[in-house]
Amino acid sequence: MIEFNGVSLRYDDSRPPELADIDLSVDEGELALVVGRTGVGKSTLLGAINGLVPHFTGGRLSGRVVVGGLDTRDHPPRELAEVVGRVGQDPVAGFVADTVEEELAYGMEQLGVVSATMRKRVEETLDLLGVAELRSRSLATLSGGQQQRVAIGAALVTAPSVLVLDEPTSALDPGASEEVLAAVTRLVHDLGTTVVMAEHRLERAVQYADSVIVLPGDGVVRSGDPAQLMIDSPVAPPVVELGRLCGWSPLPLSVRDARRAARDLRPRLGEVPTRRREAGEAVLRARGVTVTYRERVAVRDIDLDLAAGTVTALMGRNGSGKSSLLWALQGSGRRAAGSVLVGGKETAGRDTAQRAGSVGLVPQTAADLLYLETVGEECAVSGPGARELLERLAPGIDDAQNPRDLSEGQRLSLVLAIQLAAGPKVLLLDEPTRGLDYAAKHRLAEQLDHLARAGHAVLVATHDVEFVAGSADRVVVLADGDVIADGPTADVVASSPIFAPQVAKVLAPVPLLTVPDVAVALGGSR
Repeated sequence: MIEFNGVSLRYDDSRPPELADIDLSVDEGELALVVGRTGVGKSTLLGAINGLVPHFTGGRLSGRVVVGGLDTRDHPPRELAEVVGRVGQDPVAGFVADTVEEELAYGMEQLGVVSATMRKRVEETLDLLGVAELRSRSLATLSGGQQQRVAIGAALVTAPSVLVLDEPTSALDPGASEEVLAAVTRLVHDLGTTVVMAEHRLERAVQYADSVIVLPGDGVVRSGDPAQLMIDSPVAPPVVELGRLCGWSPLPLSVRDARRAARDLRPRLGEVPTRRREAGEAVLRARGVTVTYRERVAVRDIDLDLAAGTVTALMGRNGSGKSSLLWALQGSGRRAAGSVLVGGKETAGRDTAQRAGSVGLVPQTAADLLYLETVGEECAVSGPGARELLERLAPGIDDAQNPRDLSEGQRLSLVLAIQLAAGPKVLLLDEPTRGLDYAAKHRLAEQLDHLARAGHAVLVATHDVEFVAGSADRVVVLADGDVIADGPTADVVASSPIFAPQVAKVLAPVPLLTVPDVAVALGGSR
């Protein structure tokens, strides 16, 4: 179905090629998972499948990419649209209509699908992705996760034979991501759709893959059996890392497989590691915070203290009110009632410069805070330390690059560096791990740990349970605008079938959350 024959891509003769002499084949009805660190070319590889690379991105492509018998050199993306459906990293950038139902219908209208068929496909897609109740909603009012599901639906309704997905679960809560991946798997198994998917959260996806395509970062690719390629893959989910630590063969790809392999491990585990950070005084005090949108209550009468020296995770399903709460705490978001004090001063009504040193916020769409022409300029205007922070979060980004040419993960790292450079007492982050590989998330966790130990308070709204397990002292869970759980990370996540990390599921009832925890419990060092 998909053939790469001697494919190379180069944007600049002074830099190494993005893709180097690639030979690759993906069979019909196969789910191929593309893995690699942030910025190694996963999106470029996906873009070559539907002709966006190089027809719209530029660059010099050699070799042949053939999809469904069509050579992408001779057939631009508009001619490949009936064969290849694509969902990019930023779903909002691809929307063309106002409401969910109109967005789903738009692609079929362009292809001349008759009305009766169009209506049937829209209904089937709404049900398939669990968004039927959103059909009349404006796309602008949806949460990030809801927008991503609609974007996937818009690609599915035209019934393409190939579906290309770039980080399809990055903005979804664990339950919603399982629904989406189950739907994708049904397309593969029942309809024979060929799916090529790039995903950083391998703990969600690798168990479903028929094959894995690994990009080590030197322009080449390796493809083959998932279990074999995970042996030395530069990125791997926690169950694979646990298998590597314990010497299991074959390596487990799912929690189920790992639980079977772990039967002899549990009795060998010693004392459970404890978190070492200690909370100081409350830096942020929120009382009675309520956020409403017309008649809908997004956040309801919330009291929340954030202590110096701590990292708190804010979790909950898509649309539970996490982003609304963050903006209300920061002071520029709407607030129907309540107060938020940082250092004894109300955050609302202050200008941007006044807030910068007290409350920093990184939004879901990091690019909203980038407006200059180069990475170097963005770092320079952000004050001392921004460039050093960026190098720690995402090494190797050229100062001369335009921020809009960076990958989603690289743009996020740049915005994080800009916000952290101001040294705010309170740092609020909305889905900061979206688009980041495991190594980048580890560096982010180290940076947040450094900030906490320096006396800052950090609140992270996220669906990334693995990041929470390794970085947060405390977890607050929202549901429909209410706080339904609040406590130490191990107490909250280990008891939840939805928010429990892979290691906790594998080793239950032993209360360990991460692979480093297991290493310590086996007598190693953290």
